[in-house]
Amino acid sequence: MALAIYRSIEAETMNKINYVLGIDIGGSHITAAVIDMQQRNILKNSYTRDRVNSHGTTDQIIKTWCTNIKAAYKKVDIQIGRLGIAMPGPFDYENGISYIAGNDKYAAFYGLNVKDMLATELQISSDQILMSNDASCFLAGEVFAGEARNYNNLIGITLGTGLGSAICAEGKISDANLWCSPFLDGIAEDYLSTRWFLKRYYELSGINILNVRELALLYDESATARKIFTEFGHNLGLFLKDFQQAHGAEAIVIGGNIANASSRFVPGVIKYLQSQGINCPIHISKLNEDAALVGAAGCWAVQEKESVGKV
Repeated sequence: MALAIYRSIEAETMNKINYVLGIDIGGSHITAAVIDMQQRNILKNSYTRDRVNSHGTTDQIIKTWCTNIKAAYKKVDIQIGRLGIAMPGPFDYENGISYIAGNDKYAAFYGLNVKDMLATELQISSDQILMSNDASCFLAGEVFAGEARNYNNLIGITLGTGLGSAICAEGKISDANLWCSPFLDGIAEDYLSTRWFLKRYYELSGINILNVRELALLYDESATARKIFTEFGHNLGLFLKDFQQAHGAEAIVIGGNIANASSRFVPGVIKYLQSQGINCPIHISKLNEDAALVGAAGCWAVQEKESVGKV
């Protein structure tokens, strides 16, 4: 019943919004695309991606971002309207203030109001900009237009250079921030990221590999590669068991670059979870890198839904 009510309000909301620019800001790039909120898809002609010098000055970075944003709109001849931005943290998303420090990226923005700076450069109101956590935006994208549309309570993770995690509870999405949670002999990200694969393969073979994709290609011919994916599946199963039980999730969504090799480890994850009495489905993202873009735009639907619900 709760899901039906949510979808009804959501449908009413969507009738009020036509287009939103979804923006994904990473450590070395910005990607933007206009989202058709009625059809829940990306206007592919608007897709724009540029490199960003995250070590640059605030003025340099803002100008690069805004050039990308304007280009995306221009490609489909739509005026600048609402922006939804997926941004790494730590960040005061509601007020638009950056607290990113210690990783040598976007350090120039520390303590500054990034939302206001963008609004000024684009000559729009700051009320036209919504900023959200990048991991939350991944799950928001899957809920809005991807693998999770039919669920009301679920969890999502992104597996890549780092570990992202998010929760959807009664349609409301939040960052779970589990990358640094205690896990085995360290923290979760030590075991559930690209660097674990590279480290483990070197430990067992004495050979360095470039990425998980390269290891996945060795799967059929290499017992070492198969052993590593089996270990990873077990580690991921342990992590997801606690995550799923903590929130009573109906389903799990997995994205990120490592998910491209999901056939190598997800069967092991499912087998382990079932041995623990957990039978909720696991979905692999089909939106992939576009999930954060779509989710950032979809945050406008959530905000409008909440406004409708208050009326």
